[in-house]
Amino acid sequence: MVMCAYFSAPDDAAALGVLDQPGGPHGSAFDTLPLRGFDPVIVMVDLEALLTDCSYDEAAARPRSGKVLASPDAGTACVVSVSDTLQEALTTPPLTSLTDVVARWAGTDELRQLDVTPETALEALALLTELAGRARSAKHRLFCWWAL
Repeated sequence: MVMCAYFSAPDDAAALGVLDQPGGPHGSAFDTLPLRGFDPVIVMVDLEALLTDCSYDEAAARPRSGKVLASPDAGTACVVSVSDTLQEALTTPPLTSLTDVVARWAGTDELRQLDVTPETALEALALLTELAGRARSAKHRLFCWWAL
């Protein structure tokens, strides 16, 4: 299964420092949230589309949405940016009911393949919201360490 760890950093250069840490972000260097299988390209774009009430294509086209910043020579891990729009949406009440967002997110093909229930999706959303709030307070951006 794909390993994903979301974390905050002040900028792209600092975020790339995670590639120097064996096993990805952890410890005191980064505020980190491991979310195994919740990939930053499809799953997070699905979430952004649901939270901002736009199409998947609109969310995917936003700056920083799923942009691979760098990957090591081995090609087994990379750092991917999370869009500022998703980060903001995570810290703002959704346009639609949270129950509806969570049910629709858990119903996406990607999360169904991972056997993610609405309860698990709600827990992941709550944890992402907390991480985004801390990042916002620190004037940081969100990123994902993604390893195959």
